[in-house]
Amino acid sequence: MESKTARLTVLIDPNKKKAFERLCASQDITPSQVVRQLIRNYLAEHGVSYTRAEPVSNPKVSTKAG
Repeated sequence: MESKTARLTVLIDPNKKKAFERLCASQDITPSQVVRQLIRNYLAEHGVSYTRAEPVSNPKVSTKAG
């Protein structure tokens, strides 16, 4: 598990949130654990590597707004 954390706020339909929380509880896993795994998988799927100290960006992914 990462030693430092940052908050990610996600807006989701309340019914989906409840269903997600129920599913996580039935699998004895927290929603945060599932989201972290989804993010790790998504980064790997797109070939984006990262380190604990500093992320390495994918040149195909733009982080600039606008």
